[in-house]
Amino acid sequence: MLADREQEEAFQRFLRRVDDIAELVQGLNSTDPGVKEKATAEAEKRLHDQENSKEEESKTVVDRTVINTQASDVANAEAVNADGFLAILEKDAKERAKRRKRNEHLANALKEKGNDAFRKGDYVIAIQRYTEGLEILKDKQELYTNRAQAYLKMQEYEKAINDCEWALKCNEKCIKAYFLMGKAHLALKHFNESRQCYEKILQIDPQKESLFKDCMNEVNLEEKRMKDEERAMKEVESGKLAALSIKELLQKLDRPDQNILYYIGGIRLLTGAIKDCTEQTLFRTNNGFSILKDNEVLRRGFCAERKNAAEVDLSVSLLFLWQAVCTGNENQRLLLTYPDVNAQLPKLLSSGVLEIQKQTLALISLYSENENGRRLLVRHQDLTKWLQILMMLVNSTDARASSAMNILSNLTEEERFKTQCRLMLSTSVLPLFAQLLTSVKLVNQAALARCIGIMGNLCADVVIRMQMAKCKECWQACLKLVDECFDVGTPKYQECLFAVLGLMMNLLLESNGIIQHFAVDISGKCMSLLREKDGRIVTRAIGVLSRILPASLSAVEEAVKGGVVKKMIKFLKAGGQIASNYGIKTLSICTRSNRQAQEDLVKSDKKFSVLMKLLESENEIIVGNAAFCLGQCLVVPGAATSLLNSNVVMILLKHAGGDATRTSVQENAAIALGKLCVAEPRHIVQLRKLNGLAILNSSMKYVHST
Repeated sequence: MLADREQEEAFQRFLRRVDDIAELVQGLNSTDPGVKEKATAEAEKRLHDQENSKEEESKTVVDRTVINTQASDVANAEAVNADGFLAILEKDAKERAKRRKRNEHLANALKEKGNDAFRKGDYVIAIQRYTEGLEILKDKQELYTNRAQAYLKMQEYEKAINDCEWALKCNEKCIKAYFLMGKAHLALKHFNESRQCYEKILQIDPQKESLFKDCMNEVNLEEKRMKDEERAMKEVESGKLAALSIKELLQKLDRPDQNILYYIGGIRLLTGAIKDCTEQTLFRTNNGFSILKDNEVLRRGFCAERKNAAEVDLSVSLLFLWQAVCTGNENQRLLLTYPDVNAQLPKLLSSGVLEIQKQTLALISLYSENENGRRLLVRHQDLTKWLQILMMLVNSTDARASSAMNILSNLTEEERFKTQCRLMLSTSVLPLFAQLLTSVKLVNQAALARCIGIMGNLCADVVIRMQMAKCKECWQACLKLVDECFDVGTPKYQECLFAVLGLMMNLLLESNGIIQHFAVDISGKCMSLLREKDGRIVTRAIGVLSRILPASLSAVEEAVKGGVVKKMIKFLKAGGQIASNYGIKTLSICTRSNRQAQEDLVKSDKKFSVLMKLLESENEIIVGNAAFCLGQCLVVPGAATSLLNSNVVMILLKHAGGDATRTSVQENAAIALGKLCVAEPRHIVQLRKLNGLAILNSSMKYVHST
């Protein structure tokens, strides 16, 4: 009975293995890429397990033979059959690997042919090639996403979605599949499904936040556009006069070969009829933007290089019309997609005709005031010359200057605008900027101050900052402006002076030979500005000093001779977080390399009362620089002795053994503590009382290294 039961169990095991292998073979032949991939992995695992356990299985069979020869016959049959089948499976796996490699090569070749056809705009051929590739290799994700992209171009959105779903079966984290599927759902007005696709992208890769925002914005705009158009159609159907008038006026403007004055009158009437979102939508849905493209008289007048009076009126009327209809983002996009408008905007912007330039600025302002509009400008316009064009308007004495600076200020928020600015900066922009700086009395001072501030903001881009910092003419112009504004001393020039000091501070984040060359002049100008009554200018002048002095020992010597230490102590006594930060940094630079500065500080700050106060600041940078200054000045005879009755040891010990974020605070405090005890051994008594000798010992390595 026992033998029969064992024989039956062995037989059942054999049947189960046969079933497993049959299921495995079925999986290998599946058309579903996911199932096929899983079956292949399982087959390879079994082959590997078989390889590792042949010897053990053989031993098991021998042992069984000893126990029960009848049962072993079945087991042997099972092993022989299974091993034979797995051998066939192993051979098949090798053949399949070889066949897959060949198929990969063929599929890639077809993919490249499809890509080439796609680039040429032949989407039908592209789809054919991708399909042929998929017939050879059904689990190639790129072929599905590429074909989906071609289907999108053919407006076969359902097919595109289907291909994206297959691509996700091949790779569940395929961002391109979700992106294209979102586009297809959007085209089908499936707004929620589209949003879900884009949310998946952000879940897979949080770094794609910018792409996610752009895509979600596109969905929101399209949903709004559809709702606006539905509402507009209802108003037309209900016979609302305002809605009907838009359609009628556009039909009248569509009449060919009329006098230009006829069209100007019609455009003005149309502009007056647009009151709200409904009229804007009807203008779009009735193909209002095509009036320029389809009407030769209008197109010729608008694009004329030298416009007569009527053509000027026509251009101004069109600019007014576009302002009226382009407060909605969808209309903004459509306007920029018309080639004539796209090509003419920079020309209109630099037009010598006052009213054309004024209304062009007003139109562009609509775009620059919101993120979507700015991105449309960057995407559809070549803005490489815009910085130069808009800067030139600083010469205007009217509202154009302010409007131009508003646009520039808004555009600098876009990284792509900064990238485009790099291309023209050295050759065109900086020479113009230097010219403007040297013409402070001749231009619009308020606009120039804003222009300087904008250039300062552009310096956040490292490439732009490096280019400006290397420009000799730019530094010369900055110094000349400081001279002219300081000499005049009237409030209207103060903003330009304040702005140029800020620009110089930003540029001094760089270090180069040009900066070293101008270091003495720059520090000299700043020393003169310390007499200014405007606290903002004084603070920035100290800031420039703190950044220019490290560039030149000669500049330090001149500043010390000019009484910089005494002046800094005066400003530090007055307080103020920003001024204190710049002031103590300036002192630390001067005392680091100049003995006269060390002696001046000891004379100016009796018993180091100012430094002691700064050592208790909550600002770690101020504390670190104050400790550094103190350490440098302790070489002056009598300096350490003057601190005997103070709590300086306790303060330095607290910082040296503290947990400041900046290690420089601990190091500078430890160095000052060590120098204090070396210069005046009586401080060691206080140190012993505070159990601080261990910290002093650890600080000695800093003392010896200085």
